[in-house]
Amino acid sequence: MNLKNYIKTLISISMVLIASSCAVKKYVPEDELLFTGSSLDIKLDSLTDVKNIAALKLELEATLSPQPNSNFLGIRPGLHYHYKVSKDSAGFIAKYLNKKIGEKPVYLSDVEEEETRDLLRNRLENRGFFFSNISSKTAKNEKSKEGKVVYDVILPNPYRMKTYQVAPDSIPFYNVLEDQIKNSPLKDGSRFDLSALKLERERIDTNLKDKGYYNFNSGFLVFQADTNQYKNRKFDLFLKLKQDVPVKAIKPYQIKSVNVFPYNVTTSDTFKVDTVRYASKNYIQELDFFRPDRLDPFILIEKGELYNPQKSKATSRRLGSIGAYKFVNIEYTEIDGEQTDSLNYLEANIFLSPLNKRAIRAELQAVTKSNDFSGPTLGLTFSNRNLFKGGETLNIKATGTYEVQVADKSSEGLTSTELGLGADLIFPRMLVPFKVDGNYFEYAIPKTKTSINASILNRSQLYSLLTFSSSFGYVWQANKYVTHELNPVSINYVRPTNISEEFQDILDDNAFLQSSFDQQFISGLTYSFTYNGMLSQRKRALFYLNSTVDVAGNSISLLARENDSGKKEFLGLEYAQFVKADADFRFHYLLNDKSRIATRFFAGYGIPYGNSDVLPFSKQYFAGGAYSVRAFRTRSLGPGTYSDGSTDNSSFFDQSGNVRLEANVEYRFPIYSYFKGALFLDAGNVWSTAGNGLDGGRFSSNFVNELGIGAGVGMRVDVQGFVIRFDLAAPWHDPSLIENERWNFDVENPVFNFAIGYPF
Repeated sequence: MNLKNYIKTLISISMVLIASSCAVKKYVPEDELLFTGSSLDIKLDSLTDVKNIAALKLELEATLSPQPNSNFLGIRPGLHYHYKVSKDSAGFIAKYLNKKIGEKPVYLSDVEEEETRDLLRNRLENRGFFFSNISSKTAKNEKSKEGKVVYDVILPNPYRMKTYQVAPDSIPFYNVLEDQIKNSPLKDGSRFDLSALKLERERIDTNLKDKGYYNFNSGFLVFQADTNQYKNRKFDLFLKLKQDVPVKAIKPYQIKSVNVFPYNVTTSDTFKVDTVRYASKNYIQELDFFRPDRLDPFILIEKGELYNPQKSKATSRRLGSIGAYKFVNIEYTEIDGEQTDSLNYLEANIFLSPLNKRAIRAELQAVTKSNDFSGPTLGLTFSNRNLFKGGETLNIKATGTYEVQVADKSSEGLTSTELGLGADLIFPRMLVPFKVDGNYFEYAIPKTKTSINASILNRSQLYSLLTFSSSFGYVWQANKYVTHELNPVSINYVRPTNISEEFQDILDDNAFLQSSFDQQFISGLTYSFTYNGMLSQRKRALFYLNSTVDVAGNSISLLARENDSGKKEFLGLEYAQFVKADADFRFHYLLNDKSRIATRFFAGYGIPYGNSDVLPFSKQYFAGGAYSVRAFRTRSLGPGTYSDGSTDNSSFFDQSGNVRLEANVEYRFPIYSYFKGALFLDAGNVWSTAGNGLDGGRFSSNFVNELGIGAGVGMRVDVQGFVIRFDLAAPWHDPSLIENERWNFDVENPVFNFAIGYPF
């Protein structure tokens, strides 16, 4: 599509939208106007001193009703099909669309202004603004058959708290409550706020439950506000217990016994169970399904301690993280007949329902890449859970991928085949040669993961790549948002074989690429830190950070020997030495519950040293593709201003570097139901710091002018978090072109990206 046709298409779409909009208006009755929504105007009187008016306005706007008919780009599709079916003779398609998206019209006459004003007044009184001045007026447009309502609110000075104390009649619980209000967020000068009082009750309830008050609840607390002593909108706040609160609600509970059922199944009643006493707990199970000494560190509920719901939640979370259980259920039973004047007692029962010990999962994927290679991928995974009766999980994986060039006739016969086999053994505890204090890890116990993998990649007419890898390390979730991953042992060995003359010519002409293939034995350490603030559901500004450090060759150099070429070898293999660090930072700002601005910044730098002149090929950075700069094909951007001079996309030659910078911004918005839209802008590139790199690929102070920049639109099908993504992007700044020709929004040659999941 050239630019002229593109403009014609936009004009045609605009005309259709205008026609559809006019078609709706002809159905509106003569005495009615379509309701287009309500707006709110808040003003302060001369004595009012209030902060954060914007938040108050958002809360008040949420109470405005009714909601107008939905519209998209100025048209109302739901309303259109409702009128079409109810007013005209409609066909099958119109009736079907009306059933799915049709909406009854919302008219200006449907607005109950007086009720809305009363609702606004009630909300303001709940926030301390008594005697507010609220009025409303309508704005009508007879020509467009539309109308709206504007509400004007003049805020008075709010009531503010002078003192906060426990009512004297709250005996015998007075001292307990007095201790709770010492650290209250309600301070002298706090505005009267009903929601803040509810939060205060919940705070006190949570604190008391943590102190063992099992039967207490926030409904037993009431507040009284007294304004009689003041004339300047001040009040004294009193906290008290309701009358007739049960005695057991104001007594703490102690854990009398802990019973653990590691094999809780209901499919049969013929199991013979045995009780084992370990660490003051009763482990009741059949045939020692799970070793008590392995399970006990996950349980924080202890005999003799006061009831604590936080420990119950942490115990449930820790047990669920083992990977051997489908359900974790903790139940407490009150023990009658053993109460004292100051204590009641509970029995804790922990029921654990196991997953199937063995499972097989098969996955079949259809993969298409932006370099025109497509094909199926088949994966099989066999899992054996609770392998050694300590929650260990063994996963054996086998994969097979076949890709073929399907779009470029000049590259017929180019294929890529990859076969892989690997195994992971995961221990739900730290395997270290010294004792680790279990109380040090409060949120979750670190896991130990060992893995070994082998694969062979055959790229027809070029080369084969045989890869072996193994690792040993730990994964630790420090809290809800932070995860650490440390692999003190990480070994990779890559061996190119069956190198064709064509690919050998490429290596001979490119010393940088040749060097990156020379040293394929990598032994080192990796560490990754992840902060995932995207899990928060109460904030509008969300952050994510993943940073990784990869150090190779240090420890193995102590056992190395120098070869004839001056390079060091271990077991007859040249090994790589480098330090590599990168950071992936993401920031999302929620405009509302359906739209957001999503941004990402990535920076990575690898430094070869000692035994290496360049980073190994498997450790280099690449740019372009569905999860990078989408206006450029996979691994085709850079390094720097390098250009291979080709006009097709069939090359297996991946363009890489040891420096990568990338920035992305994307506006995500709803379209209809599961369909979401996006507008995005991407910028980035890779560079080399080695003197033997590709022409134009050297990193310099001019890197900003060497960024590949592209923009585009996208559509996503988002079904409960499973996302199928379609992005269409065009290059805006192509660094591989001549310098004065780089800026050109090439909409006639867009790049289509198909992927699973959001890019960031």
